[in-house]
Amino acid sequence: MVVIRDKYGRRFRTLRVSLLNHCNLGCVYCVAGEGEGGGASSQVPVSSTAVPLSMQALLETIGRLHQRLGLRTIRLTGGEPLLYSGLVDLIAGIRAIGITDIKLTTNGFLLERLAIPLKNAGLEGLNVSLDAIDEDIFFRMSRRHSAQRIVRGIDAAITAGLSVKINTVLMKGMNDTEIFPLLEFAASRGLRIRFLELMAMGHLQHRSASFLFSQKEILSVISTRYRFSPLGRAGSATASYWLTEEGIHFGIIANESEPFCGDCDRLRLDSGGNIYGCLSSNHPISLDLKDGQEEWDRKLEEALRQKQATRFTGSDLSMLHIGG
Repeated sequence: MVVIRDKYGRRFRTLRVSLLNHCNLGCVYCVAGEGEGGGASSQVPVSSTAVPLSMQALLETIGRLHQRLGLRTIRLTGGEPLLYSGLVDLIAGIRAIGITDIKLTTNGFLLERLAIPLKNAGLEGLNVSLDAIDEDIFFRMSRRHSAQRIVRGIDAAITAGLSVKINTVLMKGMNDTEIFPLLEFAASRGLRIRFLELMAMGHLQHRSASFLFSQKEILSVISTRYRFSPLGRAGSATASYWLTEEGIHFGIIANESEPFCGDCDRLRLDSGGNIYGCLSSNHPISLDLKDGQEEWDRKLEEALRQKQATRFTGSDLSMLHIGG
């Protein structure tokens, strides 16, 4: 098999599949509220309105990509992937293709009742988005009162034997006071938490800097209570990690401060069958199951060229449509 690489030696080894483009939360960094929209950044991209692939077509697409790329990991995203009808069967189908490292990113709202079926289907682990423990701050971030429901989902996932990480998008003046409550919540359950710098995407593409709570600021806050040592970042990973003297692991995904584009191995597939080589590209590349392998290779090379050389440049495409 001829490996498709770019001039930086990057290749696709991880596939992130956005199963649908809607969600049961309304997080402020993903969906514009009343009076926040306007302009192209608030519009739904053409690709997101495409007819979703059937499960059979989705599995066939994943299978062909795996056959060509030798995928190591699949991460199911959204929108909110737990809203996807047939999710359990889809996971079982992916395992049948030969991919066993199957992960999922979720807001956790439906996780309490789905944790065991997902584990039984072959899901290995999940990232749960939790931007606050305090209900008022959680509502400010998500426009829903459901923090404790998500906590129950996390506990159910742990009980089911799933590997769980917590993701927290920090926004200055919004939820930056939740660093210690979230860090200590994760520590109480033996989980790793990753704090994410806000990305310049969707309706916040040109306003993200005003909400950016940087890696330097995060570390400064944590240092007022804990002493810690750096553990570094694994190759092609998004998060750098630290370990406190008390044994608490935490990570930071520093999209702005310390970009990790140089060794990125991720390919994205949206619900309509379009691929993207980078979150900063809002130009979908449509895969057609009727096309031969030569045409697919051409499109994969095109997607690889979308990757940035050194840093993420932003996009008006919302995470709601392409997945985190």
